[in-house]
Amino acid sequence: MKSFIKFLFFLGIGVGILYFVYQNQEAAYQLGKECDPNKYPSDNLWDYVVNAFSETNLFWLMIVCAAFMVSNISRALRWNLLIEPLGYKPRAANSFFATMVGYFINLALPRAGEIAKPATLAKYEKIPVDKLIGTIVADRVFDVIMLLLMIGLTFLLQFQHLYNFLFGEKEPETCVTGVVQDVGEPFPWLTIFLVLVAIGITTLIIIFIKWKAIKETAFFHKVKALALNFYAGMKTVFELRKGKLVQFLIHTIVIWLMYYLMMYICFWAYEPTSQLSALTALLVFVFGAFGIVIPSPGGIGTYQLAVTAGLIIYAVPGPQAFAFSNIIFFTINIFCNVLFGFIAYILLPIYNKGYEPELPTGQG
Repeated sequence: MKSFIKFLFFLGIGVGILYFVYQNQEAAYQLGKECDPNKYPSDNLWDYVVNAFSETNLFWLMIVCAAFMVSNISRALRWNLLIEPLGYKPRAANSFFATMVGYFINLALPRAGEIAKPATLAKYEKIPVDKLIGTIVADRVFDVIMLLLMIGLTFLLQFQHLYNFLFGEKEPETCVTGVVQDVGEPFPWLTIFLVLVAIGITTLIIIFIKWKAIKETAFFHKVKALALNFYAGMKTVFELRKGKLVQFLIHTIVIWLMYYLMMYICFWAYEPTSQLSALTALLVFVFGAFGIVIPSPGGIGTYQLAVTAGLIIYAVPGPQAFAFSNIIFFTINIFCNVLFGFIAYILLPIYNKGYEPELPTGQG
């Protein structure tokens, strides 16, 4: 019941954010329709998004899914590198299937896949779950490091675009007739940014003033344990033999390169984004990563909000940006996570029928 309530809570947050973004872009869509009916032929934004799906290039969407699967193959092989020092040698297919099941479960309950993934592999490879959870920590540590590196790279390469988006003067939109269009209140991105900065500064001040009291709280001990796990995860990876460490780092690069290419390739599938650059894809990808980090099921709502914001920075009209955010979101979650996760769940018992894993010496 607790898990179900948690699922409903996070789903409610995600759907609420999605509805908020939809309403904001629906208003922009209706204003655009008044200005240029040929550009916005549908009666409302919902119909426009549905039509956008029907007009996408399916070939490029299939390539997006292929890139996603390559990333998961690399993730499974990287996971095996962390498991082998424990004395176990799981089959690569089992690690891959368990990874897909984990993604599938994550759609139902945020972060639950982090438990379902090792539990699934433990069932078929006879590896203690607690040992596998330790490898998941090490696995996620390097995902956090890669995300931070991507954020830093984006900040260095696209700083001017971010600055202009938040603090630059916005030019009034004009109709094709040259008449200035009254677009009403714009989405308050700067206000949200300043509120987040204010919350961050206030939090730091409170921590500084109440440090002694904070050190005694349960929350502090959880954060401390998380930091220790982070350190332990890094230590585990760098204790791999040199050849294995190189393989681990190569797989890490492949995983995140595929994630980035999924965004860039999806640009080509949708005509309004087909001419956007690789650097644009980098910033939109990082925005989308933030949307996934927030724990709504599959990132619903938060992902659309983040990707829409990223595209608006590059002057993609709001309705088209919102349509694209849904195209890539549902392509990855429905055609990749749900479909392949379900297939993996079905194939696991078939693939492992009669299979007896090789256990470390002294076990069995």
